[in-house]
Amino acid sequence: MKILFISLGCDKNLADSEEMLGLLTANGHEIVDSEEEADAIVINTCCFIHDAKEESVNTILEMAEYKKSGTCKALIVTGCMAQRYKEEITQEIPEVDAVLGTTSYGDIVKALNEVQAGNVFQEFRDINELPEDCGHRVITTGGHFGYLKIAEGCDKHCTYCIIPSLRGKFRSVPEERLLKQAEYMASQGVRELILVAQETTVYGTDLYGKKTLHLLLKKLCQIRGIRWIRVLYCYPEEIYDELIQVMKAEPKICHYLDLPIQHASDKILRRMGRRTSKQQLIDIITKLRREIPDIVLRTSLITGFPGETEEDHQELMEFVDEMEFDRLGVFTYSPEEGTPAETMEGQVPEEVKEARRDEIMELQQEISLDKGNDRIGQEVLVMIEGKVLGESAYIGRTYGDAPKVDGYIFVQTGELLVTGDFAKVTVTGALEYDLIGELTDEYTK
Repeated sequence: MKILFISLGCDKNLADSEEMLGLLTANGHEIVDSEEEADAIVINTCCFIHDAKEESVNTILEMAEYKKSGTCKALIVTGCMAQRYKEEITQEIPEVDAVLGTTSYGDIVKALNEVQAGNVFQEFRDINELPEDCGHRVITTGGHFGYLKIAEGCDKHCTYCIIPSLRGKFRSVPEERLLKQAEYMASQGVRELILVAQETTVYGTDLYGKKTLHLLLKKLCQIRGIRWIRVLYCYPEEIYDELIQVMKAEPKICHYLDLPIQHASDKILRRMGRRTSKQQLIDIITKLRREIPDIVLRTSLITGFPGETEEDHQELMEFVDEMEFDRLGVFTYSPEEGTPAETMEGQVPEEVKEARRDEIMELQQEISLDKGNDRIGQEVLVMIEGKVLGESAYIGRTYGDAPKVDGYIFVQTGELLVTGDFAKVTVTGALEYDLIGELTDEYTK
């Protein structure tokens, strides 16, 4: 069958989608990018916050129209929204033929076969099971970078988060399975390996009785073809000395960490169920910058959490101003069904949440521009992402820029560069979130 595959949500969801694409293509199905020519449509959904839920619902309804018209013979819904709202999906959108839960994506071929046979299909395995290795996945990121999901689920139970109820308890993927998958990705041209999980820093605790992310990283560094290794989603309280030392010692590991802190007011951190205080956050950030002076730190924040006062917001503003994060994203609080925060007193009006978000982002824009200006004159190694249409310039990323979430560097050159190659570039200018540079005499593949 000709299959249109739509992956929504985070990079962890994308890793699941690539596993399913691998299974589908291995079984002779063809992947297409047009709704009109698709015999089947698969939607891997997200429902982490309200906006993601809305996008998933709208996408399902839009694709259901092709089922009604008869051009599409099978509509399959997978992922987080399928896990959470399976009854509602099947009852309210009869065009949906199959629904698979978050640990059941390995059944995608079976689901398609059942639908072809005229059956309605559902599969919801235990969310605390570790999904089986699906084999050789299809890399959809362009080939030069790829996401390696090293664990499933989460044990933190923050009061605003539904992930444990959708993805189950924390389960590390066995090291040998990850190494095999990383070697395959390298053989397919992946040069930047990005480690993801709901929380990467506690990798190994359930399988090996201790944190072993640093050991996994050392082995991944030995894989030929991998040039950069990037680690995302590190809970600040779980950063440990061996991890820092491996980052310092291994040249392939990008001096970059994503530390989702969410807030800086001790009162709000406690209400969120977070496990750090403001002072602990300061201590961790200070230690990282002392040990790895060129480290780039990204964080994410939530504004308008229940009970957040103007004083709490100002405290967060002062913290952002003092810490000067290299990269920062802000979300307005989204009350999610079934979470403790949904029923907390002190719900903040939407317009106040948005105003506070905008105020933080204006401050971060100034910080980012200042940091960019400080880099003018520096020589940086850049991974080429593509060409600027109609110009003698290319788009690239430094080690301090994760794909899809951070900025770019625009490289001016008359030379022919290739996506996935590395080039040495001198920074000549800065925008709010991006850099401008020129190719140096030395060009490296």
